[in-house]
Amino acid sequence: MRVALHTRVRAEGIEAYEDAHREVPAELTAAIRAAGATEWTIWRSGSELFHVIECADYARLLAELAELPVNIAWQTRMAGLLEVVHDYSGPGAEAGLPVVWEL
Repeated sequence: MRVALHTRVRAEGIEAYEDAHREVPAELTAAIRAAGATEWTIWRSGSELFHVIECADYARLLAELAELPVNIAWQTRMAGLLEVVHDYSGPGAEAGLPVVWEL
């Protein structure tokens, strides 16, 4: 399945956000893959961030990552940079952007 998300980085946090994503911990990327993600791409337009995630089951992916110490540490780091954060709760699994059109 493909899930699109929207988050927002604080204007003063853009550089730190991009720096952090140049050095995502290998343990975190391995955990994301182990939870079922095959691709995760983030685009930025100004402060707006758009994510596209390819995975077998997005709710399962969130549930598996939610309690992992490496993800908790990463999300804590990101929370300091973001105005709108990625929601790892149960309802967060339903928070993807709606599809308007596909070719």
